[in-house]
Amino acid sequence: MKKVLIVFDGEHFSKGAVDFAYKMNETSPILLVGIFLPSVDYTDVMLYYIGGMAGPLYIPSLDSDANSIEDNIEKFKAICIKYHIEFRVHDLVNGPIIEAIKKETRYSDVFVLGNELYYSNLGLSSKETYLRDTLHNAECPILLIPENSVFPQSVILAYDGTQTSVYAIKQYAYLFPELTNLSTLIVYASDKKDDMPDLSYIEEFAARHFKDLSFMKLDADPKKYFNTWIMDKGNALLVCGSYGRTSFSEMFKKNFVADIIKEHKLPILIAHM
Repeated sequence: MKKVLIVFDGEHFSKGAVDFAYKMNETSPILLVGIFLPSVDYTDVMLYYIGGMAGPLYIPSLDSDANSIEDNIEKFKAICIKYHIEFRVHDLVNGPIIEAIKKETRYSDVFVLGNELYYSNLGLSSKETYLRDTLHNAECPILLIPENSVFPQSVILAYDGTQTSVYAIKQYAYLFPELTNLSTLIVYASDKKDDMPDLSYIEEFAARHFKDLSFMKLDADPKKYFNTWIMDKGNALLVCGSYGRTSFSEMFKKNFVADIIKEHKLPILIAHM
């Protein structure tokens, strides 16, 4: 059984994220922990993440959002009861938001986040920067779920031979063994005339975990064409490594993953060390 964390704020209720958790529970039982925050200024939240605020950001009073929060809690409970999902509701009132959520991720297997609702709170031109910092501070893998996503029927493992990309593949295999029988593609994208790095090593490892496995080198600039290429892959889950301040490898430089997230195209599992 996995412990899955899901966070809602104010009047927003991510049905896409809850539906995804429900499908996870169908494949293997989970404990779903819901956190319901009042509406917050996500600009301040992210400034805290990147060191722009002097002190901790505290959860504001519940008064203005009380009805919306109670409605969302009841909706969450009703869905969990209907679909036989074991659940908890954690109360984070009157504490520092960032530290509270960070601690919750420390004691969770995966953090499910409805990224469209996240973006609806930002209203900033460089939204991917703030999402990056959110992901960087989480202490468990994060599943970013578009609101109208379909549970994956195939998996794309983004690989470039670096420690972070292999770590993400391992995390996926260990967290979701029940999904390792899906059609799985390990893809390396590069516009250079090079071979897939450490091919024999990744073949040897991945073949132990994935039942229907294939490999592909995408001979194109990932910053320009990966986003277009992945749109033809149907109902897939993308698995990728670090999306943060640590060094990015050739495949993950610039904003190709951010573009996929920003356009709400498919579920993405992001795991960083």
